[in-house]
Amino acid sequence: MHSHPNARLTQRGRLRLICQHLDQGWSLPELAADAGISLRCAYKWLARFRAGGPAALADRRSVRHHQRRTLDPQQLQKAVDLRHQRLHLRHIARLLAAPFSTVARTLSRLGLGRLRNLEPRPPVQRYEWERPGDLIHVDIKSLARFRQIGHRITGDRQKGRSYGVGYDKVHVAVDDATRLAYVEVLADEQKPTVIGFLARAVAWFNGQGIECRRVMSDNGPAYVSRQFAVACLAMGLRHIRTRPYTPRTNGKAERFIQTLCREWAYTMAFENSEERNRWLPRYLSIYNRLRKHSALGWRSPQQRLRELLC
Repeated sequence: MHSHPNARLTQRGRLRLICQHLDQGWSLPELAADAGISLRCAYKWLARFRAGGPAALADRRSVRHHQRRTLDPQQLQKAVDLRHQRLHLRHIARLLAAPFSTVARTLSRLGLGRLRNLEPRPPVQRYEWERPGDLIHVDIKSLARFRQIGHRITGDRQKGRSYGVGYDKVHVAVDDATRLAYVEVLADEQKPTVIGFLARAVAWFNGQGIECRRVMSDNGPAYVSRQFAVACLAMGLRHIRTRPYTPRTNGKAERFIQTLCREWAYTMAFENSEERNRWLPRYLSIYNRLRKHSALGWRSPQQRLRELLC
């Protein structure tokens, strides 16, 4: 007899339990509780004993009565070939005369369950312009205004709410070669506001010794407007727009916004949004002069700028 390690009773113990119930009249619930098994298990053994005698109390193999179907090697290779032809799983199952669940399970195990997994992702094309000002990335981030510390700090959603206060629009401009950043918090993202910010950003970069030649933006309404195009021509800038629904093209601005939110906007419990905005110039000074950047070889943007201008 091969009793599994977790068995409560061996075959002899099961027979003793059944005999105590049938011959001595002991209650089956009491015997089951004393043996540490469920009443259902005790009734199962009793039914087996009545059907087949003591031999029926032996251990049985815990094997499925119906094993899962699998694909033979030829079917598997054909299924993989058909999947690479971008056929639907149900179509493949019909062609192989196999159950849909078997085909879906087998191909999912091979990583072919989704069509997007059939082709490898295109490699990320990283770029960096050589000279400062060759490309300026611009973008806008909306930050909610608030009159008091929010629920993420206080833990009280009712007292931490600020109704009807709107959003601040954080306009950013980042130089591609040096990661030098210029940021303003403005009231909106309308065309005159965006054009005014770009003019001030270009003037600020010129004051740092950077001659701006190109500007990259997403396809926001203000950026695709004719007024913005005319303003870029007037400032001597070539305007480059990202591919629609591809924010990674403007990744340096997106990554800077993430850093800006983590290290400035969300770094401490500000009393209100006005106090948060007052801390922005101080953070920008630290970012441009002191903060080390991994993409710049652990140098600050100002250090990188001095190296490129020398």
